[in-house]
Amino acid sequence: MNMQGAAERADQILDGVLAEIQPDMRWVHGPTTTGNCTVIRRRTVMTVVSAQRRGSLLGVVDRFWRKNGYRMRAVNNHVDAPAMYAETEDGFVVSLIVADKGQVHFDVNSPCVGYSEVADPTRQATAPLDPEAEVIPRPNIHSEFWSAETPEVGVTPGR
Repeated sequence: MNMQGAAERADQILDGVLAEIQPDMRWVHGPTTTGNCTVIRRRTVMTVVSAQRRGSLLGVVDRFWRKNGYRMRAVNNHVDAPAMYAETEDGFVVSLIVADKGQVHFDVNSPCVGYSEVADPTRQATAPLDPEAEVIPRPNIHSEFWSAETPEVGVTPGR
């Protein structure tokens, strides 16, 4: 496999996990990074994921990864910035990271492969992004499900 093949495999991994998440989340491509023999593909979720829904998202992704034979490498249970890391059977390392303002990032790091040029991803992003933007903005797409903020059990709203 060369770096272009690794980038395509990383895209396939990202497509798979994002297709598993229902209702759909909107996302944009993050930057592709290449090393001497590795490729990192990234997708940033533009759907607002409330603190109350993060656990649901992590559960869906964890179950999908395990069902597909991924080996869990690490889990960070931080309340505001949880993260999960797993490895595919063919050596790709995948991560889900919840960052500032609850923005969700998916990254796939390839194992070392043969050198080649790497083309941009071919899949169309599902969220709009200003082509002049120098950075990806904070999540800004509301979802009836993912953005829902349910009160804590036993807490009466307005008190």
